[in-house]
Amino acid sequence: MGKRYNILLDEEHSARLEALAARAHVQAGTLARSLLSTAIDEADPSPAMITDILNAIPGAFQRHQEGRSDAREGRTIPLEDL
Repeated sequence: MGKRYNILLDEEHSARLEALAARAHVQAGTLARSLLSTAIDEADPSPAMITDILNAIPGAFQRHQEGRSDAREGRTIPLEDL
């Protein structure tokens, strides 16, 4: 059984996906699943590559730092309370 993920695309990537899907006569979600599966299959799992991928996510390091600060300051909800 598969697992569901929600992925947000910026305006440019969303428009490109929609255009590709229209040309291929498939739903954008179907094409997105296929493209993501291919990218995951072809990804190099080396630590350097993973670091490069994470560093390319806009604002990721800042969000990580904010999350750590929130946890230290008690501004989080324990998983068992969700």
